[in-house]
Amino acid sequence: MIVRRLEDIIGTKDDVDTEGWNSRRLLLKDAGMGYSVHDTVIKEGAELHMHYKNHLEAVYLIEGKGEIETVDDGKVYPLEAFTIYALDQHDKHILRANKGSHMRMVCVFNPPVSGREVHGPDGAYPADLG
Repeated sequence: MIVRRLEDIIGTKDDVDTEGWNSRRLLLKDAGMGYSVHDTVIKEGAELHMHYKNHLEAVYLIEGKGEIETVDDGKVYPLEAFTIYALDQHDKHILRANKGSHMRMVCVFNPPVSGREVHGPDGAYPADLG
């Protein structure tokens, strides 16, 4: 049994804070579950260009408003609390949090991330850091 509380993650190495987002990594590869789970906040007004070419990701928005745009076709999907999206085609995407609103989301990655990944210039995480 694995039990973790968000308050135990905040301020540790598993609390990764950047200019546009803050990811609190609740379950990582070393948990042995075959996926990782993150509590992530996209900061107000952030515009993030991402492409998880080595991972599938499902995201459940629990707070805030914004939008996601798929780069290949330019489609824009509004996002608000209690909306899920899945990047099932390794979609290149742009994630935007509205002005005046952050977005808080639960993110699940398959394969799991180890927690040491950083986004490369193409917006992707590396395939596996071991």
